[in-house]
Amino acid sequence: MSQAIEGTIKPNSNLGKRTNYRWVVMALLFSVWTVACADRANMGIALPYMKKEFGITNTEAGAIISLFSTAYAIVQIPIGLFYKNVSNTVRSIMFPVFLAITSLFTFLMGTTSSPLLLKFYRFGLGIGEGPLGIGCTDIINRWFPAQEKGTAMGIWIAASKFGPALVPIVGAVIIQMYGWREVFLVCAVPGILLAIVWPFLVKNSPRDSKFCSPAEVEFIENCDPAPINADAANAGTGKKYNLAWLDRLIRTRPVKPLETVKQVFLSWNLMGAAFGHLVVNGIANTFTSWIPLYLISVKGFTTIKMGFLASAPFVGAVLGNLLCGLISDRILEKRRKPMMMLGFIGIIFTLYALVYAPNNPFYLGAMLLVNGIFMGLSYPAFGVYAMGLAKKETFPLCYGVINTGGQLGNVITPIVVGYLLDHYSWDSVFMYLSFTGILAIAAIATTVEPANDASCEIKR
Repeated sequence: MSQAIEGTIKPNSNLGKRTNYRWVVMALLFSVWTVACADRANMGIALPYMKKEFGITNTEAGAIISLFSTAYAIVQIPIGLFYKNVSNTVRSIMFPVFLAITSLFTFLMGTTSSPLLLKFYRFGLGIGEGPLGIGCTDIINRWFPAQEKGTAMGIWIAASKFGPALVPIVGAVIIQMYGWREVFLVCAVPGILLAIVWPFLVKNSPRDSKFCSPAEVEFIENCDPAPINADAANAGTGKKYNLAWLDRLIRTRPVKPLETVKQVFLSWNLMGAAFGHLVVNGIANTFTSWIPLYLISVKGFTTIKMGFLASAPFVGAVLGNLLCGLISDRILEKRRKPMMMLGFIGIIFTLYALVYAPNNPFYLGAMLLVNGIFMGLSYPAFGVYAMGLAKKETFPLCYGVINTGGQLGNVITPIVVGYLLDHYSWDSVFMYLSFTGILAIAAIATTVEPANDASCEIKR
């Protein structure tokens, strides 16, 4: 029993009542990321109409889609280094600025008059939104104790699928009533409003927030750093299972926290996770950007029916994201690799099923929903996995490395998908994505599962 509670710091009753303002921060982060991911996803719903108006091929469309992720990837490591070296005050100021830039370029997308301007605005959207992801994860890392980080990350990542789940339905209605340009104009408004209220409600650190009580600050900072140990973790909890067998399978072991830039870039664990993120991002990007075109041009569905079906994988992904956080935090005792690998296994199965999908909306909707659930199971685990490898100071850079891998997937996959569609068929697209999923499982299998939550720094 003593092993199970070693390192736990009891709350100080002299600090007064503990607030729960971190969950208000979480709600605001969810809103910001929903808007940001809707801003990137609205390209998919407008793509069939853009192609018709501007006369572009699938390969050209894929290149335009990838420009967002090219810009996004370019800024990841520089922004990670920036966040590592600036104060919390600077971070708090810059976060809403990046959100406003994102909304500005979203608005400009709706005013474009040529493919050249479309490319420029799409690239600018990536430059503006690129820092937001690192900013959000840095806030989660600072505002939540170790035992809640998986759940918090799952909620935040759910927003990345909630936005794309709303866009096809809302976008289809807007297109039917007005046109494709108005989709971008409408999507720009919420981001501007959030950028205005953000500085008044959220600081980068709970210690700097007037809404966070001293008791909540202590709870967040003095978290439980107890390492993963199946016997100790289950002692006195009434649990009937032992996860020692899983630790052997996923190669659980203590790791030294990554403290320097050199250690970050030489970490195979981080690079393996970055490759897995590359693959899952590429698959998610295909569903965001290309599935509306698939449902209209291949399956022959109407705009409204397409809108509902195109939202199915992202509805599933929201459920998967929330399940990932709850399962990895509460059942798997902060183990992250199992969710990554389980997610990819399910993704491969559903992609293969789509190769033989009939023109039945119920079958397609079910397969897209299940694919989204498995996609959601793996997604949040990558960011929380990085928290277990790094110190708080180096985490933004570590997440920048993983997210760079993810954005490279968003750069490469649309171009490959566009080429395959111009020269082969959708079956080849689904088979290609399945093959990349197999490669991701192999890469993740070679990494280790950190046996300690290195991101939880405790003064003993």
